[in-house]
Amino acid sequence: MSTTGATADPLAALGALPGVAESVESVRKAVDRVYGHRIMRRRSNEIASEAALRGARGSAALSGADWALEEVRRRTDFSTGAEARAVGAALRLSAEAGQLLSIWRQTPLRVLARLHLVAAASQEEQVGRPRQAGEVVDEPLVELQLPDAQEVSARLEGLADLIIAGTSAPALVTAAVVHGELLALRPFVSYNGLVARAAERIVLIGSGLDPKAVCPAEVGHAELGRASYLAALDGYVSGTPEGMAGWIVHCGRAVELGVRESTAVCEALQRGAA
Repeated sequence: MSTTGATADPLAALGALPGVAESVESVRKAVDRVYGHRIMRRRSNEIASEAALRGARGSAALSGADWALEEVRRRTDFSTGAEARAVGAALRLSAEAGQLLSIWRQTPLRVLARLHLVAAASQEEQVGRPRQAGEVVDEPLVELQLPDAQEVSARLEGLADLIIAGTSAPALVTAAVVHGELLALRPFVSYNGLVARAAERIVLIGSGLDPKAVCPAEVGHAELGRASYLAALDGYVSGTPEGMAGWIVHCGRAVELGVRESTAVCEALQRGAA
């Protein structure tokens, strides 16, 4: 996303794109419904824990590790094999995201570096910082042209400036842009998809749209499917109004599907308590 232009709040300008306001309103109503569920008043911590688990499973699925929920729940060792490591990384990120909310608005680049460090679970020199010239990126499921390290640095700084400055844009718009920009840039040598979706989660929670972390957008992204996800991302990368709007609406639909998942969890808990 270009951060230059006549408007002082380019994120807010995206809210005026066709279909975006309707998506924002639809998401708000969906979130309000699940927050109004009677079970939420008494057992929100349980629902948040389940949302984190299901969100991690969905994010890992989009990174090529499409495991059954019960397998993710059962497994304790995630060290063997690329898929297991991706699932483990997604689980760690889901747990870590809530610890970073207070510093996201002040130092978003520090948060992103921390997310990559947590995902990679490694002390290698390339981990926890943006990639440098000549470093290879391991992100096989995203086949977009890879920006060079200089462009990555400039655009990350621009994104950080937008976050720090604040915006009147709806949380959905900001979350979608953060998510899309990180996928477009792939600023780290690995786990960029997982980091991008964790950052989207941080924005949705920290903005106040989903303060109890019970609306896992990652579930919705996985349910909509990788092909739809990548097609919407192509629209974001195109930079056209239609493409940008399509990506934001896609992210909105993902949040709504995450809400549906947690609503089903509420209903199951309610039946068990009856």
